[in-house]
Amino acid sequence: MGEHAAAPAPEQEQGQEPAPREPSPPAARRTGLLLVLLLGGLTATPPLAMDMYLPSLPEVTRSLHAPAATVQLTLTACLAGMALGQLVVGPMSDRWGRRRPLLAGLAVYVVATALCAFAPNVETLVAFRLAQGLAGAAGIVIARAVVRDLYDGVAMARFFSTLMLVSGTAPVVAPLIGGQLLRVTDWRGVFVVLTVVGALLAGVVRFRLPETLPPAERHGGGVGEALRAMRGLLADPPFTGYMLTGGFAFAALFAYISASPFVIQEIYGASPQTFSLLFGLNSVGLVLAGQVNGKLLVGRVRLDRVLAVGLAVVVLAATALLLMSAGAFGDVGLAPVAAALFVLMSAMGVTLPNTQSLALLRTRHAAGSASALLGTSSFLVGAVASPLVGVAGEHTAVPMALVQLVGSLAALACFVGMCRPWKTRDETARTGTEGAAS
Repeated sequence: MGEHAAAPAPEQEQGQEPAPREPSPPAARRTGLLLVLLLGGLTATPPLAMDMYLPSLPEVTRSLHAPAATVQLTLTACLAGMALGQLVVGPMSDRWGRRRPLLAGLAVYVVATALCAFAPNVETLVAFRLAQGLAGAAGIVIARAVVRDLYDGVAMARFFSTLMLVSGTAPVVAPLIGGQLLRVTDWRGVFVVLTVVGALLAGVVRFRLPETLPPAERHGGGVGEALRAMRGLLADPPFTGYMLTGGFAFAALFAYISASPFVIQEIYGASPQTFSLLFGLNSVGLVLAGQVNGKLLVGRVRLDRVLAVGLAVVVLAATALLLMSAGAFGDVGLAPVAAALFVLMSAMGVTLPNTQSLALLRTRHAAGSASALLGTSSFLVGAVASPLVGVAGEHTAVPMALVQLVGSLAALACFVGMCRPWKTRDETARTGTEGAAS
């Protein structure tokens, strides 16, 4: 199936060829570089809000005369807001279309970010960061829903991989940008820059992003209808399986993000510059693997087979990390550990986009709610996994590796036990375009 930008197809039975899809309005067929950059910007803005702020945490502690543990709550509040906000905005976008909830979310995001710059104390900053996360969630959840509106099957999987090229660089460059900004301004200035970025993105959305969900395909109900849609999605074992697969894979990813600065610098004695280099290389590996997935694998190999290989590689890399961390091979040094982390992160570039694609292929008429469940589950599982990496103290990398191994094994178990990909035998599945109605 070639790429196309069309409205969701009618429902089909397993084992049948996909029914032809009605063409979307001409305004929705904007599938070029602008769409990639715009949707990539929407998914990257919340991580930018998280990571650009990281280098300024010590300064915030001094400026607001607050304990470091309390200042850390500003990160937790933003992350919790991103997780919970998706549950609200996703169903809203199924009812009122994509543009109105997205523009409203961006407007609140801009205001909340600006207020963060003027927060008089840490309690107020925590509250504003929660609002910032809740509003910023609109970009994440609606960007995925827009992709589902415009694409199907192979084309959708390819677009998700391309999207990773843009959104995947945000966590890499954000701390670097934040550190450079602190050379010319303080932590409040970082929020001013984030406010300007949010306002510019809102302007581009306002004038260049068309509505992608036709009125005839929207839900007219309220909260009850949204809950019924989510309940219907969760009642579908393969969808729930893909959702949990992605969530547990994110646990391994969040464990890496949370623990790698300490593991690489404190345990293995690397300099901050070496850590930055390794962090950047791992992120490049993730992005490049995503491009190989989208350009070479999707359309030639079944999506579930690619996902299975990606999960197996993550499990093997996490196993190697745990054995090295536990001293099974003696004192191996930094190089083997860095190599295992690179392999693990690169495999994420295959695992994450295909998990999202396969999950969204299970739904035709509730893409917003489906996207909300996918995003919320990933953020919540990641938020639970992050603190676990430090439970054994500051002198061992075993907790990080153990969380990664448990998370990846749980992801593989959910994929095999709930998605049961070997059940799919029709031609659509063999080309990676299987789908079932929610």
